[in-house]
Amino acid sequence: MVIDQREDVSLGEAQTRRSRRPRAATRTLDIAMIGTRGIPAAYGGFETAVEEVGKRLVERGHRVTVYTRGSERREREYLGMRVIHLPALRQKQFETLSHTALSTLHAITRKAPDAAFVFNAANSPLVPLLRGRGIPVALHMDGLEWKRSKWGARGKAYYRWAEEFGVRWADGLIADAPGIAEYYRTEFGVPTELIRYGAPILDTAPVEGIRDLGLESGGYHLVVARFEPENHVLEIVEGYRASSATIPLVVVGSAPYGAEYTQRIQAAAEGDPRIRLLGGVFDQDLLDALYFHARTYVHGHSVGGTNPSLLRAMGAGTAVVAWDVTFNRETLDDLGWFFEDADEAERHFSALEGDTEIPALAAAVKERARAHFRWDDVTSAYEDLALRIAGGASVHPTARRVRRTVNT
Repeated sequence: MVIDQREDVSLGEAQTRRSRRPRAATRTLDIAMIGTRGIPAAYGGFETAVEEVGKRLVERGHRVTVYTRGSERREREYLGMRVIHLPALRQKQFETLSHTALSTLHAITRKAPDAAFVFNAANSPLVPLLRGRGIPVALHMDGLEWKRSKWGARGKAYYRWAEEFGVRWADGLIADAPGIAEYYRTEFGVPTELIRYGAPILDTAPVEGIRDLGLESGGYHLVVARFEPENHVLEIVEGYRASSATIPLVVVGSAPYGAEYTQRIQAAAEGDPRIRLLGGVFDQDLLDALYFHARTYVHGHSVGGTNPSLLRAMGAGTAVVAWDVTFNRETLDDLGWFFEDADEAERHFSALEGDTEIPALAAAVKERARAHFRWDDVTSAYEDLALRIAGGASVHPTARRVRRTVNT
């Protein structure tokens, strides 16, 4: 069914660190964005990237279609992008793939776009359908999803299979962190496009919202994370409870699928008035204020690539204490404190309230966010990739027979 006549052109890694100025497109493209919850962005990193990149592509003259599920807003256009609303099965294992399947069917039965960005390696089985229609596809591989505890044995096996399938079928592969790019080089011997996320820069934020919560500017530590074991919220709470810290620990987040882990976090916090479990915060202005006014942001994520919540803290000028993994050190350029268990977290919490380095580190991470994580640069990388694959560049001819080279 799939006939590939595109030229074998190695795509290589997009160098998003060098400055790219917005420019007029050399060719106007129809671009589809498939596989996320869509826009307006209200959920996570993929959705934010789609909105931020999509609206800038429109400003540069391209036509962008975003496939969306579950949005309370039903408009057909948003920030210049065309929005296609399609349903999904409301089950953890099938929600993403079912919506992507419907989106793919919609895309291949209408006038074909010039290029498609498909997000999440789990959606890779739909890539051959798009390519069979003559639509070049760049697949955003996301983080190492098969390491997440929320997936059982079958889910983990599926994600590992989907990674390999995506490598063998896509025209381009997007990695959002150097560590992810290295993973695909080591596992499969294929090049990826290194395209990170942008960081929203906050120079001010109102204080009224946090005061309504009984907090003061610079007077709390902040955690923002889904309650999943690989985000290490439990270790953070346990470490804080054992510490001599006096300013509160404010935890924003919940667990869409994980009541048992949530209960463990609640038990660890119970009886300690310093620990504030706020649940989900969906007021973006309040969330921005929480980032901006925190003394530190404590980041326990360990299996993703470049994490949007970490970038939000950096862009807000908040000093960071992060789980000690390659992804976080790369994003921060080692500008922070690092921990890998509750005991190390406890030592940081006990020392941080009197640490005089916090203002300097806060300023340094904000400058790093401003210089290296710019949405205009990210958009230029996506635009450049779309133009190349639309023009015939593809890793598929050389990657279609690859196998894993390392048994991880």
